Amino acid sequence: MDSSQRVRAILSFIQVADAGSFAGGARALGITPAAVSKNIAGLEKALGVRLMNRTTRTLSLTEEGSAFLHQARIALDALDAATDAAIAHRAAPVGKVRISTSAGFGREQLAPALPGLLEKYPGLAVEVDFDDRVIDLIHDGYDLALRGGRIADSSLVSRPVCQFHLVLAASPAYLARFGVPRTPEELSEHRLLTRRFLGGRVLPWNFRAADGSITTLDTERAVMTLSSPETLAEAALAGAGIAEVGVHHVWKHLQTGQLKLLLLDRHHPGSFEMTLQYPHRALLAPRVRVTVEHLLATFARQDELHVPAEALRLFAA
Repeated sequence: MDSSQRVRAILSFIQVADAGSFAGGARALGITPAAVSKNIAGLEKALGVRLMNRTTRTLSLTEEGSAFLHQARIALDALDAATDAAIAHRAAPVGKVRISTSAGFGREQLAPALPGLLEKYPGLAVEVDFDDRVIDLIHDGYDLALRGGRIADSSLVSRPVCQFHLVLAASPAYLARFGVPRTPEELSEHRLLTRRFLGGRVLPWNFRAADGSITTLDTERAVMTLSSPETLAEAALAGAGIAEVGVHHVWKHLQTGQLKLLLLDRHHPGSFEMTLQYPHRALLAPRVRVTVEHLLATFARQDELHVPAEALRLFAA
């Protein structure tokens, strides 16, 4: 099978897989079902594996077929990106870039980075969804996503933005009223503000024991449980209690003295990260590439995302 036959066969395979039938794939390509069937049979023979199981009523992909479909889509994306790259040599990046991000990070970190992007590349337009739910980047049609937490292995490209360190914070007014806890055990006598994720899980508070092991504090008696870490920080600022939040949420309040940090030597900061993710492609569309480069450079200059652990001691209660 020569290269031109291979391309026709792969296109036939993708269209049939998307349509769920040979007839549907043939209509999409403007050829006969018999030609589509011949193309796929030739592809299977060249590869030496069966890609589809077909009967008179049903059609399904084999395990090898599913794997091949994934790689074939990446190849087509690379061809599209190559076209974009060729155009970029004669024109500035143009087009819309769709971004998904959480409400807090989007408002505090992403939004301030966008005016500079649009000033530098006036041919761009940006569409941002501020949504804390987990999205399917490809299926939902996004070019980029900013995701925080423990990032699972993925077929997406993940570019690190920063490490998130959790801290315990409270206002001076709260501490003056209820006292400063000096051990994790003393927290049971305090008003705790905890976070609940959208899936319903309450984030546990972890502490380092003297022997190096990790202990977990039961926060079931928390006086306030919120899904928004930004609102947790605001509640602590208002004197409602002690909150566990990311440093970046409270950095400006630490600098003004409106919040103080607790149990720095014992509290475990967690292992969370923020990443910028996009679909794996051999070549990125210029509009996406320049957006990625601009955002990573801007985030690298945002001090609240890169506070060294030793600097936090300046703000201990």
